[in-house]
Amino acid sequence: MSNFFKRLLNDSSSSDEEERNTWFAAAIEFERQNSQGTSSGDKSSRQYRYRDRVSGHSRLLNDYFVENLIYDETLFRRHFRLSRPLFLRILHTLQQHNDYFVQRRNAANTVGLSGEQKMTAALRMLAYGMSADSLDEYVRIGETTTIECVKRFCQGVVEIFGPEYLRSPNAADISRLLRKANQCGFPGMLGSLDCMHWAWKNCPAAYHGMYTGHVHRPTIVLEVVASYDLWIWHAFFGMPGSNNDINVLDASNLFANLQEGCGPSVNYTIMGNHYNMGYYLADGIYPKWATIVQSISHPQELAHEFFAKKHESYRKDVERAFGVLQARFAIVRGPARFWHHEDLTFIMKACIILHNMIIEDERVDDNGLVAMASGNDDYDSLGTDGPVKVSRGPISFDHFMAINRAIRDSNTHYALRRDIIAHLWTLHGQGVIE
Repeated sequence: MSNFFKRLLNDSSSSDEEERNTWFAAAIEFERQNSQGTSSGDKSSRQYRYRDRVSGHSRLLNDYFVENLIYDETLFRRHFRLSRPLFLRILHTLQQHNDYFVQRRNAANTVGLSGEQKMTAALRMLAYGMSADSLDEYVRIGETTTIECVKRFCQGVVEIFGPEYLRSPNAADISRLLRKANQCGFPGMLGSLDCMHWAWKNCPAAYHGMYTGHVHRPTIVLEVVASYDLWIWHAFFGMPGSNNDINVLDASNLFANLQEGCGPSVNYTIMGNHYNMGYYLADGIYPKWATIVQSISHPQELAHEFFAKKHESYRKDVERAFGVLQARFAIVRGPARFWHHEDLTFIMKACIILHNMIIEDERVDDNGLVAMASGNDDYDSLGTDGPVKVSRGPISFDHFMAINRAIRDSNTHYALRRDIIAHLWTLHGQGVIE
């Protein structure tokens, strides 16, 4: 109701009743005209657009999925970031998990969008970071439907493939990682540890202070452990950008299995000293723990210089993993445009899962240690050097605290780094490592 209308109703000074009625009728007509077209029931506020979804589905099939297709396997891999067999494997699994990706007819007996169209729209948004309405011309899918496809696709990928592709390394994986680390001169190394920040463009104003850190804009932190083949073994996402790497490490579950005594054991010997916990290579901000090995910022001896060189060389595995992840999925490289934290979590985890699935699908032989992988290969099928004892029973509180103190022991950290320096320098003197 306009201010003029309110003043007219409250005006009691007018003595002419007929004049007041005239102005009253004019005010009602004025309000009716101003409110026209703004109500939720107005037909002009929502327009139906006939997109010809069937032709969009036929075009997509003719381009990528029929026998005489236009774009071969190489171009399919470039456009979708993954191979055609992996695309179809994910699609068929999603259709069994959620009938949203199954083509159906609506109440008007009209054919809806196919699973290929919905998954193509989701992958294009993840791979190129494009806006939702940019897919309408080719895929024939609207903006709101595209956003829903992305959310349902990411949630389905996390629920179905998360337990397999976001798991911690098992005994077979650790055996292979230790063999590779021993060849590099770092016995007991399980990977590289680091964090990255994902900018949150549409962060609510009330959260700006909590999520703004050293990059001077709202971000969300991702903690990752990556191995030499860029496989991401650990992903902890969701901490506000105002936290540094130490705060994220304290909140993450990286050493949860080790603290509970249910993780695979890692036993190795360096320069005659025995160790029973694996470690990760990290930069200087991380604490001096027995499970984290840092470089030497200002080496003064030749052995220290050689150690720093090799440490920085192998620690770049996690940086390479970040680069490949952002190159494959541009949505995690640019600012996030979604509003809800839960949606961003599903998107980030789905991109990491797809990243690991692509690595598994495209794996090649590595000096006979890793078998050629295909779409049906099982990542858990790798052999081990022998049985590994894993404790699965409950542990006492004293035992838990003892393990926690052992993980955070700085004396073990310095002793382990001294042994690694001596071991690398010995291999360098023997000509094994250059």
